[in-house]
Amino acid sequence: MKRRTFLNSTIFAGAFPLITPKQFFTNSLIKPTSKNKFPISICTWNFKEANEVAGKALEKGMDSLNAAILGAQVEEDNPANSTVGFGGAPDREGNVTLDACVMDHKKNCGAVLAVENVVHVASLARDVMEKTPHVILTGKGAESFARSLNYPSTVLLTKESKKAWEKWKKEAAYEPIINIENHDTIGILCIDKQGNLSGACSTSGLAYKMKGRIGDSPIIGAGLFIDNEVGGAVATGMGEEVVKTVGSFLIVELMRQGYTPQQACDEAIRRIVSKEEGIPNFQVAYIAIDKNGNVGSRSIHDGFSYMEYRDQKNINNLVNPY
Repeated sequence: MKRRTFLNSTIFAGAFPLITPKQFFTNSLIKPTSKNKFPISICTWNFKEANEVAGKALEKGMDSLNAAILGAQVEEDNPANSTVGFGGAPDREGNVTLDACVMDHKKNCGAVLAVENVVHVASLARDVMEKTPHVILTGKGAESFARSLNYPSTVLLTKESKKAWEKWKKEAAYEPIINIENHDTIGILCIDKQGNLSGACSTSGLAYKMKGRIGDSPIIGAGLFIDNEVGGAVATGMGEEVVKTVGSFLIVELMRQGYTPQQACDEAIRRIVSKEEGIPNFQVAYIAIDKNGNVGSRSIHDGFSYMEYRDQKNINNLVNPY
């Protein structure tokens, strides 16, 4: 055998096992469908109003990117949501910092990280994408850019969030809270009337995190990924674990290889769980949608749900745990 032939054959043989056979998913709990009536909006958790705002905007002809950002803004403005936008939980030093990213159907993307005093960070991420030569702006640089665009300066720490932080300082021994409920990041995926797919992801991150900590939400490929030829995915949960497997990109790439959205979400969760001893005590969840409007979802633990706006109906769907 010639050396080149041998190398090619061994490389192919070595790479093949990295992809889990689709037969692994023959018992998937959610069967693939052929729903394809647009527009469609799906978002993480039970953010009914946010998803309905996005869905109705799509019905009126808004493009998928603007609709996704509009939906995200509902939770960014919601002081009752302690992990997104205004009223988000601070880091361990008492500072609220926000992260967000967006990606459109043309594979353009933008992100802002560790931003203070700006509420609508998903919109700011779009401005980074459209109005600068960059993809990511961070911290004071992102805030300065926001001021140049006349974003209002807003104190993000509410009285309720401050009270909860002060209580945490006394009881939590300066360790961040890690549980399956403390992950209310909004990730939203929209398909507009033209069949184009875009997404947005916005969060204040892990409550009482170390100063400067960034999770998966603003990282393209981890918290969000879009490929208009294939589909899109968003993540929520323990961001460090999503980053380690580049989860949203993984799901979209698996769909490109022929996996349904459900099968791809199953595999993405399996890859996280497989390196743990038993079921881990943290939560990670994914939702995904393909180009035809088929949806998939999976979480490590129960308690996760997602909203789906389709045919002018906005439905909350419980997700089966791993």
